Amino acid sequence: MINDKIQDLRQAAKVSSENDSEKLWCATIGNEELINEITYSALTSKKRVKVVFREHIVIKESFIQKKFDFTLIFGYSENIRELSYLSKDKGGAYIRIAPFYVTTEPNLMFLVGPEEIIKKFAGDAEKLKASFSILLEDKTTGFIETDFNMNFLPNSLKTMISPLFNVSDVVLSIVLISVNNKENIENIEKIAKSNKIFIKSLKDIKNYFNSNK
Repeated sequence: MINDKIQDLRQAAKVSSENDSEKLWCATIGNEELINEITYSALTSKKRVKVVFREHIVIKESFIQKKFDFTLIFGYSENIRELSYLSKDKGGAYIRIAPFYVTTEPNLMFLVGPEEIIKKFAGDAEKLKASFSILLEDKTTGFIETDFNMNFLPNSLKTMISPLFNVSDVVLSIVLISVNNKENIENIEKIAKSNKIFIKSLKDIKNYFNSNK
């Protein structure tokens, strides 16, 4: 019950702060084609949106490689909302971040990975007392690229099987967390790495962005 109230308050703060913000951050994940389109739209927006960071992520799981892209953009709220809706329409996931979060929440970090691995990460962090709060989250609904390591198979079988894995439906989650104590940051990063989750500090990106305006 208490957690539900906390989430309601955070949601209200999110809506209020977004509406009051001239500019927003937006982190988006999806297949390479989607992120290319968002990047192109940002670059042609007459400097109303800037691409702060982009990463191509490959997660290896036994014989399978899951490939997707992550980008963080920053700009005027109306443009950011337009691009975030584009992401959702094409099966991606996004979280919009108002300056309210950047200035009031400590140690903001992004987590990106398959939904089931994100859940395992949360369980592992709880066991090790590496506390954090989930502020924002979203999930993909579209396809990402997956490759199957078939070097051990004959070429004829590779040709038949490969297309099946390249259209596999994988649900990705993107999560914005706040780590209350700096002492927990290293543990959070270790747990994410052990679970093969992409993790990035918003503080590091923001400082780099501000120094290169």
